[in-house]
Amino acid sequence: MPSPASASESEAESETGAEAGPEAGPSHDPAAPAPLNVPRTPTGNADVDAQLDRLADADHLAADGHVEVYEDVHRGLRDALTALDARPDRTA
Repeated sequence: MPSPASASESEAESETGAEAGPEAGPSHDPAAPAPLNVPRTPTGNADVDAQLDRLADADHLAADGHVEVYEDVHRGLRDALTALDARPDRTA
């Protein structure tokens, strides 16, 4: 159990924000890029898998760089889907 003196010192520090200084602990930059480590399950379609792998490029970019990657992946997935529609029907 803390002594009354140390308890009042802790209260004073929390009121003045002394513990919130840079020496209080390791600094954390919330804007720094961080990988999400989302598992990517192969689909079996090489074009789609390549686009899904491209999403990993966003892991190393700041948030404002994600849009370019997402738009590129969306375009590639749309092209892959269009290519499936353009294939001749083999069941006939």
